[in-house]
Amino acid sequence: MDPIESAGAGLSAGGDVFFILMGAILVFAMHSGFAFLEVGTVRHKNQVNALVKILADFAISTIAYFFVGYAVAYGVDFLVSAAELNGATEGSEYGPQGLSLVKFFFLLTFAAAIPAIISGGIAERARFWPQAMATAIIVGLVYPFFEGLVWNDNLGMQDMLEETFGAPFHDFAGSIVVHAVGGWLAFGAVLMLGRRNGRYTKEGKLVGFPPSSIPWLALGSWLLCMGWFGFNVMSAQSLESVSGLVALNSLLAMAGGIIASLVVGRNDPGFIHNGALAGLVAVCAGSDLMHPLGSLVVGAVAGALFVVMFEACQRRFKIDDVLGVWPLHGLCGLWGGIAAGIFGLTELGGLGGVSFLSQLVGSFAGVVYAGIAGFAVYGLLKAVVGIRLSAEEEHRGADLSIHQIGANPETEVSPGR
Repeated sequence: MDPIESAGAGLSAGGDVFFILMGAILVFAMHSGFAFLEVGTVRHKNQVNALVKILADFAISTIAYFFVGYAVAYGVDFLVSAAELNGATEGSEYGPQGLSLVKFFFLLTFAAAIPAIISGGIAERARFWPQAMATAIIVGLVYPFFEGLVWNDNLGMQDMLEETFGAPFHDFAGSIVVHAVGGWLAFGAVLMLGRRNGRYTKEGKLVGFPPSSIPWLALGSWLLCMGWFGFNVMSAQSLESVSGLVALNSLLAMAGGIIASLVVGRNDPGFIHNGALAGLVAVCAGSDLMHPLGSLVVGAVAGALFVVMFEACQRRFKIDDVLGVWPLHGLCGLWGGIAAGIFGLTELGGLGGVSFLSQLVGSFAGVVYAGIAGFAVYGLLKAVVGIRLSAEEEHRGADLSIHQIGANPETEVSPGR
């Protein structure tokens, strides 16, 4: 390779490293959105716990994914010299300038979103350390197993679907791999934990637990929305593959989710701010294929679906999913995976290369797998160590019971102490 070609290759690799790193940072920032969305939704006595859980879960996820999960998904480990990791040794498989390392960082932020999703469903009554154990199991084994099936063609699943239905299962940015899997894992966790004390009367009537702060809830939604453009657009993982279509589709789906939840949710701010997220969840799978008008429809359906199913969960099914993560991520993610096989078709203005049947099979395979895994992981922990706070601890609040401090310590100290 002559000096000009070498310089060009180095510039290309460096550009990709920087591009993926910026994506990783944007998705990492989304975790603050998960935290503040939960802080604003839970009652005041559980705000500190929401903040600590999300940050601690990210650290545990990093360790679990570094030592186990990434190898399960992609067959790559990092137990080699730093020179080889950085691509400085001849024949290194890790890519020039640490390309594989920023890819790990980027994909870690996706993996760590799983416990962040679950956290919102189990809020206000889950014990801390059993949830930390669940995070390690899920990010180390459960999530990367399915991730590898879809994004690395492990066990030949994608080849089988392509041979059977004419196209592999398409999930560009994780409507199924991340969101539906996270939502259905949360579904098992929520049912294993049971309802919060006092949430329903003896007659089964819903008792309102108002959110502690609409501004914090709104901030969480805004942070997630902004970071989502890293989540979706930078799933291309190279400058050469980046597409403005993904950005516009994400934007239109978000707008559709907001408008639909605004109308169906009758101006409720909680529904509106989560409606934006519903649209973004649904568009992930087909954001690189669909026409923007198709994305608008997909987002609008997701926004309405979230409102209807959140109400049904709380009132009809009496499932105490605090932030509504099962309808938001589990059901809207499922819709997004299927919708990619509809609005990704050339007949509906998409780019094609997808099969409706592959999308249907792949989407339901993801939610069935995650649903079973959720009951298995949390059922095992419930039997072995227990996963729920005592009635007294729950009444006192997770902040004081687990962390021995409230959200506003100065105002909560009695005068004269």
